[in-house]
Amino acid sequence: MRTYFARLIKPLLALTLAAAMLAAEQGCTQGTPTAPAVPEGKPGEPRTIALSITEKGYEPSPVTLRQGQPVKLVLTRTTEHTCATEIVLDEHNINTPLPLNQPVEVSFTPTQTGKLVYGCAMGKMISGVFMVE
Repeated sequence: MRTYFARLIKPLLALTLAAAMLAAEQGCTQGTPTAPAVPEGKPGEPRTIALSITEKGYEPSPVTLRQGQPVKLVLTRTTEHTCATEIVLDEHNINTPLPLNQPVEVSFTPTQTGKLVYGCAMGKMISGVFMVE
């Protein structure tokens, strides 16, 4: 019986090791996906962030910002199939229309740390998140 288990364990160990190596190679991560790193920009210049408005909503989201660092959003709505035809950011008095397939620039400076939710004019039914550090 001992040889039966010995023959069974070796392939299982090899399979487990192969799976672990594949996961490491694929960059397997846990937790909430975040937007890819965006260059911080030169000192004194706003950080530019491109956002797309698709059938899935505002993408990418969440995006990490820094308190006090000016931000220039370049938003492009790429679909008619969304209620997100504008961006509403109450904390910064922003309510800007987003015409289809036309980049729109919106600038602001985050003044408080924490979660900053933005979205459509329908009570932010379709929304995105900035995490301000």
